[in-house]
Amino acid sequence: MTVNTPLCFRGKKILAPMVRVGTLPMRLLALDYGADIVYCEELIDIKMLQCKRVINEVLETVDFVAPNERVVFRTCERERERVVFQMGGMGAALLSDPDKIESILTTLVKGVCKPVTCKIRILPSVEDTVSLVKRIEKTGIAAIAVHGRKKEERPQHPVHCDVIKAIAEAVSIPVIANGGSHDFIREYADIETFEKATAASSVMIARAAMWNPSIFRKDGFYPLKDVMQDYIKYAVRYDNHYTNTKYCLCQMLREQLETTQGKKLHAAQSTQEICEVFEMGDFYEEITAIFEAKKTSLETKTQDDDDQMEDPGVIKMAVRFDKREYPPQITPKMHLLEWCRKEKHPQPVYETIQRPLDRLFCSVVTVAERKYRSTLWDKSKKLAEQAAAIVCLRTLGVPEGKLCEGENHLINKRKRGDQEHLISRDHGEDLAEPSHKKANFIEGTSDMNVLKMPR
Repeated sequence: MTVNTPLCFRGKKILAPMVRVGTLPMRLLALDYGADIVYCEELIDIKMLQCKRVINEVLETVDFVAPNERVVFRTCERERERVVFQMGGMGAALLSDPDKIESILTTLVKGVCKPVTCKIRILPSVEDTVSLVKRIEKTGIAAIAVHGRKKEERPQHPVHCDVIKAIAEAVSIPVIANGGSHDFIREYADIETFEKATAASSVMIARAAMWNPSIFRKDGFYPLKDVMQDYIKYAVRYDNHYTNTKYCLCQMLREQLETTQGKKLHAAQSTQEICEVFEMGDFYEEITAIFEAKKTSLETKTQDDDDQMEDPGVIKMAVRFDKREYPPQITPKMHLLEWCRKEKHPQPVYETIQRPLDRLFCSVVTVAERKYRSTLWDKSKKLAEQAAAIVCLRTLGVPEGKLCEGENHLINKRKRGDQEHLISRDHGEDLAEPSHKKANFIEGTSDMNVLKMPR
């Protein structure tokens, strides 16, 4: 499925989806060397559903960030209209379930405004493979990539060009031939040879490009040293995780891994150390300094924007919520909600924003038509809301429930509820749930949508 505008899949030389290889630095390098289209590594749908989309203003990228803050997918303007997002079906597992294949592809084609493609391996017989592809074609996909090996075959097994050719002759959509790195593709001219042998519309290259992405150059290979340095520049420029950078460089070095340079690369434990192995320490320092200066500039601009958009009526304090200072399961938000009910005020309303630069949160709570917030930004929405509640409680002079405040009426209220539950249970009453889950002070306004900070 493409990330941006429609792509043409005829007459193209394509970087194949490769786990741990098809990250942003490799995709950009392949485009530089002549690739027409680049696939990202295969990503599982559930991982993307868990991600939040973040505009990274320092790197000038769009990041999809997992709950653990790991960047699952990163893209940039350079590859717009050239990148294909590869959503996984767990390898060749779906080949045995054509009904599910048809259902998934039909749903995608109808549900998204981008062209959908499919990538398969071949089945044990040519007839079954062609039959499956014809069924896939009817779903409305834009193209199909065919790895010319059966699911149990490995790279050392010959690629079945005849099967790919039979598919290409049987369908009208573009067929992208894949699997020729071992038998055919040793240099740029071989790409056309493989295309003709399979009668395919385009060629997708995996391992040959992993070993040296300058395979896409019409004028021939660049020296491996230059290729690796070009790759490292992109890895540093786009803050690629050092373990992924090291993995890709090791695939390029191959038989040179036992050299002095290869051993130093294997021992490297950071991007900076990798750069030093390839005599690029100065480059690393230069780019790092640029990033720090840009980050400082953006932070200043963000603070200026914060000041300009700040409501002068908001009461502010520099506070954070530390759960170690409070009894278990008792929070400032609970105390504030209890106070509002006692004083017959509407329940507190929290409005939370996230700052794009560092993905931190700030919350403003409205109580009795007054607004309160902490001047400190927090790493989660929940912490930011608790901090806002603390500001409100301290301004009002209301206890916030800290352990140092002594007896806590909410704890006593909870204990009474637990005791009533035990008494009821002893009398044989069948309760659906513990009484403390029915208490009147359950937090109720923390489900507000998180708003992105305007840029």
